[in-house]
Amino acid sequence: MALPKFIQQNVFTPAEIEFISEYEQITILPLQRMETLTLLEGTYGPFRPPITIKVPLWLAVTLKNKHKCSIQPPKWLNIEMLKKKKQSEEEKEEYSDLPFHYLEISTILLDCASDDIPYSDEIKILLKDIREIRKRKTKNGLKLLNSGSIQMDNLSLMEINEIRPFFLKAFNDIRKIEDVASNKSESQEEESQYSMSRRY
Repeated sequence: MALPKFIQQNVFTPAEIEFISEYEQITILPLQRMETLTLLEGTYGPFRPPITIKVPLWLAVTLKNKHKCSIQPPKWLNIEMLKKKKQSEEEKEEYSDLPFHYLEISTILLDCASDDIPYSDEIKILLKDIREIRKRKTKNGLKLLNSGSIQMDNLSLMEINEIRPFFLKAFNDIRKIEDVASNKSESQEEESQYSMSRRY
């Protein structure tokens, strides 16, 4: 029995996952002219209002905190879209197809740029509801865990990280049980063959 690749990887801390997510691209609207920024991670700009530009999330947050840009939230981070996602989560067994880093990105943007996100308070509630529904789905899925298959598509990295330690232990325990059962079966078969040979 082979573990799924996403389970085999190391467990990250929440801070490490947030750090990874900060390299996702976000659209900003510069509030002032700025020349090209040449950094170790890459080159960004030039920045010319009112032309929007995509930059890593960490840079968007930095410029926002310095009042040098406004942030355009991702298309999925709006109240109508999240209402549909919540409805989908409630009505279907499958997880809705939210971005791989939706938890980290939404948390960061709602913390530093809530003034750029319409209905930010309502969106926080919707995200919390979606999170709770997905947690229940995961819990129910773990109850059905077996060595045959595992199907949990569309989980985010943070969600995968939370259940990974349990999966590692559960799959190892299942594998041990299967090995014992297999050895017992082989032993019984050998005894049966030996008994048959002695009769003849």
